[in-house]
Amino acid sequence: MALSKSSNTYGRTSWEDSEFPILCPTCLGDNPYVRMMKEKFGSECKICVRPFTTFRWCPGARMRFKKTEICQTCAKLKNVCQTCLLDLEYGLPIQVRDQALNIKDNIAKSDVNKEYFIQNAEKQLSATDHGVPGAAGGPGKSHPPSDLLMKLARTAPYYRRNLPHICSFWVKGECKRGEECPYRHEKPTDPDDPLADQNIKDRYYGTNDPVAEKLMRRAATLPRLDAPEDKSITTLYVGNIGEKMLEKELRDHFYQYGEIRSITIVSRQQCAFVTYVTRSAAELAAEGTFNKLIIQNRRLVIRWGKSQGKQNVPGTTNTETGARFEPVPGLPRALPHPEELEHNFFNLAPTTNAYPSSYPQYPPSTYPLIAPPPPNPTPNQPELPGFLAESQQGIHYPSQDPTRLGAINKTRQT
Repeated sequence: MALSKSSNTYGRTSWEDSEFPILCPTCLGDNPYVRMMKEKFGSECKICVRPFTTFRWCPGARMRFKKTEICQTCAKLKNVCQTCLLDLEYGLPIQVRDQALNIKDNIAKSDVNKEYFIQNAEKQLSATDHGVPGAAGGPGKSHPPSDLLMKLARTAPYYRRNLPHICSFWVKGECKRGEECPYRHEKPTDPDDPLADQNIKDRYYGTNDPVAEKLMRRAATLPRLDAPEDKSITTLYVGNIGEKMLEKELRDHFYQYGEIRSITIVSRQQCAFVTYVTRSAAELAAEGTFNKLIIQNRRLVIRWGKSQGKQNVPGTTNTETGARFEPVPGLPRALPHPEELEHNFFNLAPTTNAYPSSYPQYPPSTYPLIAPPPPNPTPNQPELPGFLAESQQGIHYPSQDPTRLGAINKTRQT
């Protein structure tokens, strides 16, 4: 081919030269001081077979080295990363994005048509938007997001994708490097797993991509948020808001569904409660934000609030379903009524005498109780306060007699 690096050099003017790659946050890594090795016309593009400037770098500690696989022109046409070929905005395969947005792929696949198409696309990119990704026919930026993309979109980098490959010597039991081995010492996955057989061209053209098929199956089984039967509930629970979320940010997003009565933020639990005036507005907000709302790069959890008046306690009857919850074993029983403790001061369970006694049982005595004599009067004894005097008249305790402990000497009384 005329554009190939190994063929004649008369088409060298169409070879691509760039200063920095087009990468996603996952492939770039979390190190802001990453060092890259640049090689001008170092490799051929895996799609258009045109030489381009390659970049090679290590995204982080204990990660494998990565390099660019396709040229920037092919990456801009699909709005994808040059290394992983995933969408730059949603982090999803091209097949999932195109199905969600109903985009038809019109990129040429034959060698002759591909060369002509790439040349025209490169002229259009340089003339319209100065090479901004997704500007000339990039499907990721020119279409409004769909509900499916918002549910499946990745909001944070997935650095596990940068882990080293599995050490084949360790699998065979012959690796002698130990901890110094730069490869992973883990068991490989099932070779029959479709994820183990991925093709870079299938990923780019969006055909027979096993990762995309797995995501589509996951999207078909996503949970739904059903509205409660109680029509008086107009509150939505918003979780995973973080510590820096402000009420203004929540109000700016939720006000579009209807009039808001109040917004309560619980910083300790990192959640909030949004209450609407009408039930229809709350249902519209729940449908429009469930598994879709992303604020400050955080996917918020949306649930319906619960009615405070109908929350049941375990062991009581549920008025809605008629079911009765069994008490939790091991917990102490409820406190008895004060009338039950009138003659049972230690709250002992009633017991029966299992062994009959040989002694005759006499009825309890009916002798009248005689109150103890009042204490001996002492000269110049101060009068007790009213509450102490009343207590002495009602119940007499031996410890209240001052003569028992020697507080008053009886011999010195005259």
